Amino acid sequence: MFGGGQLKYDRALTVFSPEGRLYQVEYALEAVRRGTLAVAVKSKDAVCLVAQIKIPTKLMDADEIDKIFQVDEHIGVAISGLHADSRTLIDYARVQAQSFRLTYDEPVRMSLLVKDVADVMQQYTQYGGIRPWGCALFFIGIDTDGTQVYTASPSGIYRSFKAYAMGNGEATAREYLRDNYSKDLGFDQIIHLCLDALKEAIDEEATKENVRLSYIKAKDKRFTVASKDEIEQYLTDIK
Repeated sequence: MFGGGQLKYDRALTVFSPEGRLYQVEYALEAVRRGTLAVAVKSKDAVCLVAQIKIPTKLMDADEIDKIFQVDEHIGVAISGLHADSRTLIDYARVQAQSFRLTYDEPVRMSLLVKDVADVMQQYTQYGGIRPWGCALFFIGIDTDGTQVYTASPSGIYRSFKAYAMGNGEATAREYLRDNYSKDLGFDQIIHLCLDALKEAIDEEATKENVRLSYIKAKDKRFTVASKDEIEQYLTDIK
């Protein structure tokens, strides 16, 4: 796919190949697959999101590397792919969430917000002179419909999941989730499942320095980012 083949059908975003493919969109999806891994699992009473970060040099301040962001009080998101593209979409999602709250005096529903973001991403797959977003967003939240896990891809597709993984090593993590997921898991169990799936798929040891963890509990519906001490305790529990 990569290297200027396919009779140059990848030179313009709006040109379909004879197989009905848009190669520029497929390149964006490849950027997502090469991003660091994120795993999310939901249960009846909580939803958890775990993400790996890469620390390319010991000179870098790992505490300033962001992989998981808050969108609203009840919604969080992890990113995979190009961080610069992701930040712009996250800022857009934040504005839309606050606009909904100001207009209707209630928190935005996850399905509406994710569809809005996915619509923006899809628009960048159909016009000349632009390129697709080189990132995917991994949403977790709790609203009137219960616990939610959604993804939005550069193609504009958005989907809801019970448990999912996205990024480098996603196939291994998804297989682990398929084998071990149950809808009756408790709060600690979904966190352990996320961390176990992450550890199964990444090529380095999971530590409090290279793992980010967040969760939302149904009792308060507040997005919470776990501290390093919490992450270390959870990693110790699953050993």
